[in-house]
Parts: sequence; structure tokens; C-alpha cells
Amino acid sequence: MFIRKVFHTDKKNNTVYHTFKLIESVRTERGPRQRMVANLGADFNVPEEKWKDLANRIEQIVTGQSSLFPPSADIEDLALLYAKRIISYHGKEDKKESPDYHTVDIDTLDHQDVRSVGAEHVIYETIKALGLPDLFASFGFNKPATDAAIGVIAARLIAPSSDRAAHIWLQSASAIDDLLKTDFKSLSQDRVYKTADMLLKKKKVIEDHLRSKESTLFDLKEKVILYDLTNTFFEGSGKYNDKAHFGNSKEKRGDCPLVTLGLVLDTDGFPKRTEVFPGNISEPGTLKKVISSLSPNIQIKPLIVIDAGIATEENIAWLKGYYDYIVVSRRKKIDALPDMVTVREDNRRCIRAGIIRTDNEATLYCYSTDKKIKETGIQNRFEKRFEEELTKVHNALNKKHGTKNYTKVIEKIGRLKERYKRIARHYEITVTKNDNLATAVTWQKKHIEHHTGIYALRSNCLDFTEQEFFDIFSMLTDIEDAFRSMKSELGLRPVYHQKEYRSDGHIFITVIAYHIMQTIRYALKNKQIRESWSTIRKVLSTHVRITTTIKKDDGRVVHIRKSTRPEPVHTKIYDALGLPHCPGKTIKTIL
Repeated sequence: MFIRKVFHTDKKNNTVYHTFKLIESVRTERGPRQRMVANLGADFNVPEEKWKDLANRIEQIVTGQSSLFPPSADIEDLALLYAKRIISYHGKEDKKESPDYHTVDIDTLDHQDVRSVGAEHVIYETIKALGLPDLFASFGFNKPATDAAIGVIAARLIAPSSDRAAHIWLQSASAIDDLLKTDFKSLSQDRVYKTADMLLKKKKVIEDHLRSKESTLFDLKEKVILYDLTNTFFEGSGKYNDKAHFGNSKEKRGDCPLVTLGLVLDTDGFPKRTEVFPGNISEPGTLKKVISSLSPNIQIKPLIVIDAGIATEENIAWLKGYYDYIVVSRRKKIDALPDMVTVREDNRRCIRAGIIRTDNEATLYCYSTDKKIKETGIQNRFEKRFEEELTKVHNALNKKHGTKNYTKVIEKIGRLKERYKRIARHYEITVTKNDNLATAVTWQKKHIEHHTGIYALRSNCLDFTEQEFFDIFSMLTDIEDAFRSMKSELGLRPVYHQKEYRSDGHIFITVIAYHIMQTIRYALKNKQIRESWSTIRKVLSTHVRITTTIKKDDGRVVHIRKSTRPEPVHTKIYDALGLPHCPGKTIKTIL
């Protein structure tokens, strides 16, 4: 439904007047049409920017839908007023039904077709709140296509696996089709595969739409932008996919071809843009393409936060011309550390930081006790291995078939230095010789001043305090959490598809699912419910819909399908989201 200002001409006195009407779009045998639901009158004085919210809320009340995010009190009061008028006019005012009694044979009681409904209820209401059904309809999707898209997204959120597994889940385990008032038993597997293809074609429109809806629902901030990349691996060769390449796997799956996902997040954990790259892509080369694709906001100069893998000097120079930035510095050497203050302290670690400012850049040097312990442990292990290798070279000088030629011994040590490049610079190695034969290999650790546990951050924002500087950079952990969630909770890995557009579609479905998951978790967090998505869906999985059958004394069978009574753990989540406790209508048939 929507509100329209309509002008009329009075033919008697040739004057123009206007009125406001509530309009709905309907499908007829002749195609889509619009019809008036109610005349709101000429005295309708609601500001135009609130028309959409008012129309949506009226439609929800009239059709019996719930609201995931209740509107303001003034809109709610008006919506109730107009909805009451519409219901009364059309004779649809709800009336309490008289009790429905039947004489039945209790021994025939049976329960069938148990389907999960709790997580589906939360997901479907969130999908509606984000306006996805209307968006899909605007693409030309008919109801079966829209229902399939919602079902596939729900499958990724609740039972992430292959498309084939999603098809089985939709047909046999989920009550999402009850909520959609459709029947997924007739849903073909081919429709499931094609759903991702259809959504991928509208990727930018969908991402922009979701971003706009999320910003409206939660008043999200646009100032800080986080950017990073991850990769996922293929099951199979990926030979039909031009993006499938062997590369540096972040999950140590060097045996599998990879595809890379670039992700832009805001500081509240909502995606702003995604891009799929080949598995062997150079990470620094992706920055300009992705950041430049963001919708510009001329009122806000974004602050870009990136890790060291992307922060080349070329990229930093490019950022300077358009954005503020905080990046992990690749510079390792420093003569003297600045004065430091504590920016984070808990039972496990302490981080201290100090700033050195120049005319155009500030560098924050951070000292982490946790990082120092890790680096020291790694260094000690590699030093031990390096010395063991040197010992082998020395011992070989006294073996019958060992390498004794001075030149070859020097070559061996050279290869060791190359292999242990960072460690070898700490050692002074001497090879003693007699004529052309090496007689001994000795070594001594040199004293080299290096700052273990130190890392540096760079920014062109010169007025940050140490704490502000560090806190903004720490937001990068949000993007790491997003990657972990996509992989472990939403089934981003592995990719089973062998064709490029199919693997891109798989990844995009995961991104849409992440939008919905983050919307749910953000709304729950505002109500002090901070559990992971895995925990939330596990809790809700015990709320089910069930069909109960029982025979009457006249031989006919009563079939009743309804949701079970929710447990307190279910109602806690439903109440936090403003949802009804019993999803889906009660359906009764007598055969």
C-alpha cells in the first residue's frame, strides 16, 4: 500500500482541489492494477516523509501481520485509526468465534509432519521488515519465485549446506512454506539452483536496498569503513570457473583452488559492498575498485580502515587524495619509542600506545604483551631449528660421506640463511677451512635491537588521541568476525559449484543471509541479548509446527495444523523483536 495525493477538477466552477488516498497494487486477469483502499480526505496532514511508514503499518494491521520494528507512537495511533475504518467498511472486523466442539475417539490421536518454525518465523519477519518481498516483486519475480528466494535464504541461515541439501530441507524439515502460504513439496531442485542466478543479476540493487533499509531501521553511521578480504576453497577442480585459482589460502587449504571475497563493513557490522575476485588476486590491487564503487556521501568524508596486506604506499597515496585512513604500517624500524599510555588492559593482555606526529601523518606505536609472548615463542622455535640445521652442517664435516668442500658448505649455509631470513640476521656464522676443505662451522648470536611485541598504525587524521586511534583500528576485528560467521555459521565454505556464475551466486546468497543475520542480532543486542547466531537458531529450532489428526464419532477425521506453545526461551527472543508467539495460522480440515 502507498499514499497518493490526487487532484480533481470541479466541473461546475472549474476549481481544482485535492485529496489523499490509500492505494494498493493488485494482480488481475488483465495484469497489475491499482485500486483505492480508503480516501484519507483533504485534511490529511501527515508529513510526506512518513507516508510510507504509515501505509506499511496500515497494511500490516489490516492483513494481520506483525512488525519487527514498531513505528513511532504517532504513526501507530494513526495506523490503528485508519485500519479500523477500513476493516469496518469492508465488513472484516474480527469477531470472536464460538467454541468449536467435536466428539472424538481419543485413541485415534496422532501427530504428523513436524517442522521447525521458530528460526523461520524470525527470519521471515526480518525479511519483510527489510522489504525484500516487495523488492523481488519489483524485479518481476512471481510469487513462486519470490517464495523460492525467501526459502533459499532461510535455508542458508538455518541449515547451510549445498543447494541439493537446501532443497531437501525445504521439502522435509522446515515450516517456512507454512509461513509463506505455499507448498515446497512441488518446489523443483532446478528452481533452487536458479534462485541464486536470479538474485546475482540484481546484486548491486539488492545490496544498495539492504544498506538503505538497515540505515533507516537502526540509524547506522557512515563515517568509518572497514575493508578486508578472505578466500574460500572449492570442492572439485573448479576448471570451469575463471576465478578459481590456487593461491595463499587463509585456511591452509593450499591443495584446493580458491576464490576471494572482498568485504566492506560499517562500524556496526553491516555490509556496504562485496566483490568476488580470483583466488590468486593481489590484495592491494582490489582496494580502489571496491572503495570507489561505494555510493558517495558528499557530506561525510569516510575514514577507511585496512590491514597491512592492503596498505601499500601506492594505496595510501591514493587514499590521501579522497579519504581519511587508518592502516597497519609496513614500516618496521624505529629509533626510539614515544611515551606510551595504556589503551587496553584485561586479565590476558596489556596494550600500551604512543603517537609520533609529522606535518601530514600520525603514527601510533603499540606495544602488546600478548604479541610479545607470541613473537618471542615463534622466534625461539625458529632459532632452535636454525641452530639445529647449522649443527647438521658442522657434524657432516666429520662423516665419511658428508659435505666437506668449503665452497659447497658456504652454499649450504647460504641456502639456510635464505630459508631463515629473519632469524639468520641475528647470527654471526664462521666457517673454518684447511686448504679447500671446511673443518668447522661455528656461530654466535649478535645483539640486534628490535622491538618485540611492537606494531604501528598510520593515519592522516592528526587530532586523534591514542585511545581514539586504537579503538577505531580495533574495529577491524568486526570484519574478521564477519568472515568467521559467514564460513562457520552460514556455509560460505566450501564452494561445490564448478561454474563461475554459480559460485558467485552461492557467495551472494551467503552475503544476503549475513545481512539478515546481522539485522536480527543487532536488534537483539539492543535488547541485551548477545548470543551468537548458532545459539539463537539452536534455541529456536525446538519451536515447531505439527499436524494433529483425530477421528470423530461419525468416522470423519479432523486435521489441525498449528504451532506448538512456545517455551520461555522462545518468547524471550520473540518479545525482544516484537513478534507474535505463535507463528502461522491454525488450519483445520475435516475429511
